[in-house]
Amino acid sequence: MLKLYGGARSRASIAQWYLEELEIPYEFVKLDMQAGEHRQPEYLAINPIGKVPAIVDGDFQLWESGAILLYLADKYGKSAHSPEEQAQLAQWVLFANATLGPGIFGEENREREMPNLMTVLNGIFEHQPFLLGNEFTVADVAVGSILSYIPILLKLDLSPYPAVLNYMKQISERPAFQISIGGRS
Repeated sequence: MLKLYGGARSRASIAQWYLEELEIPYEFVKLDMQAGEHRQPEYLAINPIGKVPAIVDGDFQLWESGAILLYLADKYGKSAHSPEEQAQLAQWVLFANATLGPGIFGEENREREMPNLMTVLNGIFEHQPFLLGNEFTVADVAVGSILSYIPILLKLDLSPYPAVLNYMKQISERPAFQISIGGRS
């Protein structure tokens, strides 16, 4: 059975959300980060950086939330994607981690980056329910998770972006979201 390693209030909830969406059986291995379980040799053999999340799927080990999401989409996703579609999914997963997250949660970047990022996303969601159209994908898990952390961690005013707020409401009502990230708020 696939094992997902995480800690309380960690990005493991992002991978957990997608595992729940895909309805993949998994075991959640909760590490006590305060006690340093993520720095013990057993876990460092899985992720030598000592961060969470990480997964073990049979003999395969992987860490970094974006890489985990893409792996799960490739191996367990319910629809086949062309190379172009796979590249778009990767684009959004990488955007979430490398651009959107730092643009919102990096205080030094927020004032400059956030208005542009949110305006672009708002424009997308004005015309379609999900990032790539009418189908919920791993891209929505990646971007949606970052957006969903805004009211939990920052309490920013998002009223200038009503389509983003509607998107956030829509994804937060998904049962898989409620089991994972929704349990944190």
